[in-house]
Amino acid sequence: MNLKKLDRVFSSYIRLRDSDENGYGRCICCGKVVHYKDADCGHYVNRKHLSLRWNEINCNLCCRACNRFDEGNIPGYTLGLQKKYGSNIVEKLLIAKKQTVKLTQFEIDQLTKYYTQKLNQ
Repeated sequence: MNLKKLDRVFSSYIRLRDSDENGYGRCICCGKVVHYKDADCGHYVNRKHLSLRWNEINCNLCCRACNRFDEGNIPGYTLGLQKKYGSNIVEKLLIAKKQTVKLTQFEIDQLTKYYTQKLNQ
């Protein structure tokens, strides 16, 4: 399984999705403006949960300080998610977290193709 390739393409898509035409976006946790190349694809629910690893709501542009050194800045991420998606989004993600997902190689390949196409748009 080539999860690394899917992770790489998905991360690029999320960071660009959350950036303006010049490549700058705001960290969902702290609001700091960063270039997408200097940002991470932050996961609200840890990426070990495959049900949300490539979920477009669970994943957002995040500055590296919050994502890597502040353990995801969960208080800030929570507020950012609620502002972006509504007050009940965290509850929905925590429910979805409990779903068991086992992807086949075909599904991984399809997701990789899908996000590669979205990235190129």
